[in-house]
Amino acid sequence: MRSSLSRRKFVKGVAAALALPTIIPSRALGLDGAVAPSNRITAATIGLGDRGPGHLGELAAFKDVELIGVCDVRRERAEQFRKWVDEKQGKQGCFATQDFRELLARPDLDAITIAAPENWHAYMSIAAMNAGKDVYCEKALALTVAEGRAVCEAVKRTGRILQTGIQQRSDRNFRFACELARNGYLGKLHTVTVAVPSGRRKLHLEAAPVPSTLDYDLWLGPALFKPYREGIETFNWYFYRDYCAGWIQSWGVHHLDIALWGAPAFEASTLEIEGKASYEPEGDADVSFGWDVTMREPNGLVMRFYEEGISPVGHGVRFEGDKGWVQVVRGRIWSEPANLMEVVIKPSEERLYVSGNHMDNFLECIKTRRQPIATAEDCQHATAVSLAADIATRAGRKLVWDNKTERFTNDDVSNRLLVRAVRKEWEIA
Repeated sequence: MRSSLSRRKFVKGVAAALALPTIIPSRALGLDGAVAPSNRITAATIGLGDRGPGHLGELAAFKDVELIGVCDVRRERAEQFRKWVDEKQGKQGCFATQDFRELLARPDLDAITIAAPENWHAYMSIAAMNAGKDVYCEKALALTVAEGRAVCEAVKRTGRILQTGIQQRSDRNFRFACELARNGYLGKLHTVTVAVPSGRRKLHLEAAPVPSTLDYDLWLGPALFKPYREGIETFNWYFYRDYCAGWIQSWGVHHLDIALWGAPAFEASTLEIEGKASYEPEGDADVSFGWDVTMREPNGLVMRFYEEGISPVGHGVRFEGDKGWVQVVRGRIWSEPANLMEVVIKPSEERLYVSGNHMDNFLECIKTRRQPIATAEDCQHATAVSLAADIATRAGRKLVWDNKTERFTNDDVSNRLLVRAVRKEWEIA
């Protein structure tokens, strides 16, 4: 990393904001007794806006985790959650900072969770692994295909654990749907349909002075400098391409990952990709909406990827074969014929990695050094496909995506969109 840790000086509603795990293992409830301090995992969270408070809530539920730090570029958020951690753990001492590098410099920190905007994911993940920390990073893996590949290479080089936030892999319904598809219970698979929301459309943010408690330069990070716009550091950043590719990527990665998990043929070779999307004629949002993308692998298997509003089957992932189909969304799974829901996958059949709780799986892998259920490579595949789909809609012509080289074989102009310009201070070496 060209930006060293020494480059600059290191210097009411909280509980409701913290989403505890859906399934809490017994050890998280303390049912297996007290944990010696020497056996605890010390952890910290970067980014306390949308997903970060949930990370803290989940980590705080585990008796063998000690939260020692929080970070947010908004000073008041960092201080708010420092107080929450101290109260939750019944002692003072949680460290709060606006600069994530202060956390990474701490020798007493074992693991970091990252919930910063997506333009930060690659840089922070690599910096954390270089500093000897294990990492839980939200999806998408990175803002570009090239940055995502750099993360994967850093995992190999450093030997650190990196769990990615494609947490549907830790949900029994999604795993079961994939096992039905992979084991032939649907017959010969011919179509996979994926549909996700597209997010906020009529977005307009006024130019404004930078809030006194916001470190705007650190919020921008790798993104090229642009003047501050009111509220950009909140949920709105999802719909600016400088910070996120939009929900075709940020939401799409979740369900595209399940499609790839259940139909690995999509990762085996090349994909022909073509489609269309709409863009807002007014306002500031410059990401795609209303996408309708078709992907084909060489043996004829088809994936249809939609914004949910135009999907013929609604939200979720549907695997369809010549003997039936199964569809899954968060909280529901159904099929035709209905008795597919009664299938018991046999020990001799293909069984997928079992995880009952995504954060618990991360913590267990820190201890055992086993690979987690959602590796960097797993998330890179889904991230790359989502970005290839977005690029194809912008190109307006059929592209051929090579999963092995992670490039288009027939369009050098589109390949230029697999990277981005960043501020020199935040280049990934």
